Amino acid sequence: MSASVSLPMYNLPEMRPVNLRFWEALRELLAEAGLRGLPQSLSFERPPVPERIGPEVLFSQTCGYPLETIFQGQAIGLGTPCYNAPGCDGPMHCGFFILPVGSGARTLRNLAGGVFLLNHRHSNSGMNLPRRALADIAGGRPLFARVVETGSQPGNLDRIALGDGDATAVDCVTYAFWCRYRPELASKVRVLARTPSSPAIPFVTSIATPAATVAILRAALRRLVHEERYRVVREGLMLADIVDVPEARYRALLDYEREAAVLGYPALA
Repeated sequence: MSASVSLPMYNLPEMRPVNLRFWEALRELLAEAGLRGLPQSLSFERPPVPERIGPEVLFSQTCGYPLETIFQGQAIGLGTPCYNAPGCDGPMHCGFFILPVGSGARTLRNLAGGVFLLNHRHSNSGMNLPRRALADIAGGRPLFARVVETGSQPGNLDRIALGDGDATAVDCVTYAFWCRYRPELASKVRVLARTPSSPAIPFVTSIATPAATVAILRAALRRLVHEERYRVVREGLMLADIVDVPEARYRALLDYEREAAVLGYPALA
């Protein structure tokens, strides 16, 4: 079984060169540490929310909420990235509620009766965090006229910019990259509010990865964010650091789920 490596979370087509550069740097460090049979290139086909994290996954990045739900027990965390992006604070990040620039909404309550674009029902920044924010105002009832599940946060941003939807919620790092690479579209949207915060999206490997390989992966990631020779690689992905975040911090994402349910808003609707 051949190993799989991917970076599916921040994967705009325009970002392929910087993602490839990141893997080339990490691959170099892993080879220096003695790992053999490493894939030459990233897989760009892996979706942000795959069916599972199988034994073939050597290196990837997976949203924290599904790690605690549908992928529970399938992955080992390698480190949490700290990004130089608005909405990030060390290893913590948040989601942004995004509207067309001409929207008259001034508060989350003003979104009532509109069309909300949802990337995936298992998304943390697209569903879990905004669900918790909206639970405070929904009064135990559906807030939107319609919620459309699309499968893509960048795609939702494109659609909001083109007026196809009233609001969406996206990871603040996704928003930063989208603004960098699609500035013309970015000029057509605005941020209404932030969601509660959570740990950023971690790098992971399969639970089946040998402990010695896990240790090599972790050490290589730390070298990548601290050695000067990789400065350009880090800048391409807005990486400031990669740190250890206790697993309990990710399990706390389920507290947002429980709190929303207690408030009578168990599903984003």
